[in-house]
Amino acid sequence: MKLAFSTLGVPGLPVSDVVWLAADNGFHGVELRAHPEEPVHPGIGPAERSEVVALFQERGIEILGVAGYARVAAPGDDAPVLAEIRALLDLAHDLGAPYIRVFPGGGDEQTAEEADATAARRLGTAAEYATEYGVRILLETHDSHRTGADAIRVLGQVGHGQVGALWDVMHTWLGGEQPQESYAALFPHLGYVQVKDIGSAEDTTPLPLGAGVLPLGECVEVLSRAGWDGWLCWEYEKRWYESAPPLPPLLGPGREHLTRLLTEAA
Repeated sequence: MKLAFSTLGVPGLPVSDVVWLAADNGFHGVELRAHPEEPVHPGIGPAERSEVVALFQERGIEILGVAGYARVAAPGDDAPVLAEIRALLDLAHDLGAPYIRVFPGGGDEQTAEEADATAARRLGTAAEYATEYGVRILLETHDSHRTGADAIRVLGQVGHGQVGALWDVMHTWLGGEQPQESYAALFPHLGYVQVKDIGSAEDTTPLPLGAGVLPLGECVEVLSRAGWDGWLCWEYEKRWYESAPPLPPLLGPGREHLTRLLTEAA
């Protein structure tokens, strides 16, 4: 498996520094948070996109994906959501990234069945855009659809190879799902896996990998036993928890912890 980290852990850091951190700490790739407050987002032009690609290529680091904030199950008109997804696909295509991330975002204004249908309709339409750009859309296990069982209700309706799943191990755990159950639901659609660690269900402040309660070892074992050979991406949510320790000093030990889990699972 390849290892990456998300720029959510180093908010606002220049791309050159992000690439340096990845290379110097033994990571293979980076997930880019595509928000206007970050250096890389859909609003940057062709020259800036080319510069980003060059910086990553120079150090031999891959751009794993573009983490967007489109909410495919949210109530309202389809057009703005589809436009947001298309902009993310365009950015990912120009950066050479294989994936974009979208959220469910179903909310409380509709039933689960209505949210599923809304998400499936939009993702089905967006799948044609994804085919055009050669990029895969991944629905993250998050908010209204936090478990694999939740996500598969949508993905099963879409039934398109360019639409898949991003397994966030914290959210499936918070949803009461065991790693084997999550993998069994998601594996036909799985793009990559987001790992992290927290102190408890009540306190989701990010911790160094291995210092919390999430079943990371079990997740890695399930993936290894199944012969899955994709990406593990460390999403350290520093952006939302200002009191959390800075990520850069944790990257080396975090990579060592994941490597140890992979060795033990093998």
